[in-house]
Amino acid sequence: MLSKKSQYAFKALSFLVEKIEEGPILISEIAQKKNIPIKFLENILLQLKKADVLDSKKGKGGGYFFKEKPENVSLAKIIRLVNGPIALLPCVSLNFYEKCEDCSEEHCGLHDVLVDVRDASLGVLEKKTLLDLVN
Repeated sequence: MLSKKSQYAFKALSFLVEKIEEGPILISEIAQKKNIPIKFLENILLQLKKADVLDSKKGKGGGYFFKEKPENVSLAKIIRLVNGPIALLPCVSLNFYEKCEDCSEEHCGLHDVLVDVRDASLGVLEKKTLLDLVN
């Protein structure tokens, strides 16, 4: 399931894509227009700034704007940045692999099925970009 944090990130980013020609957008405007709690949004936008997806400008005419072109940012990248693994089990994750704590089986059928689920999901999420959220 997509976390609330990821949902808010996508709402905010789609708003920024729609307003890209207007320059930096105030966090308060994003929060109000997309009905996102401002403290939660601050955390999300800071994460995206640290990852070089967004940048910000202080002072008059300030706000958040894209550092990376939206058409170059996959939905998978955003999910990983704000939510972590895309896989449903840690033993299936490509970027956040961990052995399952309670796994005692030599071969796990659930693992095999969830690898297929992960691959199918990634097939879509890696191809779709932030631009696809508004087109």
